[in-house]
Amino acid sequence: MSNINKNQLQQLRKQYPIGCVVKLISMDDSFAPKIGTLGKVIYVDDTGTIHVNWTNESTLGVVFGVDKIEKVK
Repeated sequence: MSNINKNQLQQLRKQYPIGCVVKLISMDDSFAPKIGTLGKVIYVDDTGTIHVNWTNESTLGVVFGVDKIEKVK
């Protein structure tokens, strides 16, 4: 269960809008794409998980407070 509050969720959705490109910095998952993999944000759900369509064809979500990504300009 996520410990995200409404303000944090709103900021996360603003920071990572649908369609923005992100790069994976770290992910605590055995099925994670390689560090540095790029992807496009599909949406941010109510728990703060950022769902990403990765270039390796995975759609594994980035968990708020656990995994790390950065927005690519």
